[in-house]
Amino acid sequence: MTTTSITFRTDETARDHLDELAKAQNRPRSAIINEAVEAYIAHRKWIAEEVQKGIEEIERGEFITEEEMDKFFEGWLAKCE
Repeated sequence: MTTTSITFRTDETARDHLDELAKAQNRPRSAIINEAVEAYIAHRKWIAEEVQKGIEEIERGEFITEEEMDKFFEGWLAKCE
């Protein structure tokens, strides 16, 4: 895999925490940053995919009405009392 450099600005506290993590794990700061970026991208990609699935379900009419939801919660709340 080809790598490239990227520069970003952060506050000193965040940098210090990165350095502490890197030192504790005996890894370079860039490895910690790459891991965080990869996790962020994967999470945001998952969110986008789930939103798209929801949109497709709505377009197919696969949802419950507000009245059905109210009825569900009324029954659920009655069980909690």
